[in-house]
Amino acid sequence: MAGSAGPFGGKGVIMLDSDVTRANPEDARRQLVDGLTSRGWITQPQVAAAFAAVPRHLFTPAGTSLETAYADTVVITRRGPDGKATSSISAPWLQAHMLEAARLRPGARVLEIGSGGYNAALIAEIVGPAGTVVSVDIDPQVVANAQDALSRTGYDRVRAVHADGEHGFPPDGPYDAVIVTVEAGDIPPAWNGQLTAGGVLVVPLRLRGHTRCLTLVRRDDHLIATASVQCGFVPMQGDGRDPVRRVPVRGDDAILSLDDPTTQVSADALRAALDGPRVEMWSPVTLAMSMGAAFEALHLFLASQPRPYGILTVDRDRTAGLLDPQDRFCCPTLLTADSLAYLTLRRHDDEAWQFGAHGFGPDATTLVRDLLELLTVWDQHHRDNGSPCITVHPAGTRLPDTERLRLLVPRRHTLTAITWPGGRR
Repeated sequence: MAGSAGPFGGKGVIMLDSDVTRANPEDARRQLVDGLTSRGWITQPQVAAAFAAVPRHLFTPAGTSLETAYADTVVITRRGPDGKATSSISAPWLQAHMLEAARLRPGARVLEIGSGGYNAALIAEIVGPAGTVVSVDIDPQVVANAQDALSRTGYDRVRAVHADGEHGFPPDGPYDAVIVTVEAGDIPPAWNGQLTAGGVLVVPLRLRGHTRCLTLVRRDDHLIATASVQCGFVPMQGDGRDPVRRVPVRGDDAILSLDDPTTQVSADALRAALDGPRVEMWSPVTLAMSMGAAFEALHLFLASQPRPYGILTVDRDRTAGLLDPQDRFCCPTLLTADSLAYLTLRRHDDEAWQFGAHGFGPDATTLVRDLLELLTVWDQHHRDNGSPCITVHPAGTRLPDTERLRLLVPRRHTLTAITWPGGRR
């Protein structure tokens, strides 16, 4: 059940020559490797060799063109009854990042959570015949498709298993790396417990609606992220399924997603709030149009405030004139039980955007002002001051107080802490 994703690191999308991809899969793979290497996603020779060797097009659904198969984008391989993707082949840039982050070596033992076949074949190329690759998925059809594709492409040594990934796969552990290719809201004990002492866990972890692909290593009794990349993935099913609450505030045209059990809102009150006046204020904070990657840091900063928070998703056409969020798919939103304020954006001049906030409900003015103040704090103390420290602790852990800004995200198995360097609250 591999994930979907898009590149957010400012390294660009690789556009392949359609004449090359139609003519020759080997040339298409070579062009893909060249593109991933030139953009910095591939730095390790063994990862480049794996992408050059594995025939990605043979893992895609029948009828998929070579151009589509070798583009640096997601290929959907299975959908649920509602039409939403339940399995896909992730974008190559993200697969390359995860493989390099896992620090794979010949002979390594690797567990993949979320199957599909192609990523497992890449892993098998890197770890070689002496290595062990187990790929687990909860969907029997996905497993069957993966087994068939792996067999046809000569990767029979990969073990594709029908099981709930929440529990890992103890029989072939412990593993030198656990690579999770589905979006997880929590880290179950099995993943950490089935790692070797120096093992690496690579997992797309959802943090209050914002998913970051974290590279996690053990430090004493907890895990610490050594790398973090924004991404998007198909959510987990089974025991680790998505706990996100979705609150329609304008039918299906505007939906508020809540990823924190401590955040409580009144859906009726929020719907009524949108029928009232809109409070609009603008901040002096601007962002150069060429600095798209800065949105990633700003979004996570706003999400990491210890206050009620949600993600607003809107249909811009159907809500035109009412709602104008900065990001129509994933817009940071501050909340009270009956009010909301979201991040918005307008053109400042030919080179920059200006941030602002729109609010609705009885607390709209307060929330809008709070959001503008947070923009100022981010701009003055965190914009150029590095990424936050992200650590994952066993649930119930009591962490010492700190003067630095920290959000604690409680889950069933873990407690995730997000701490920003320097600055002030």
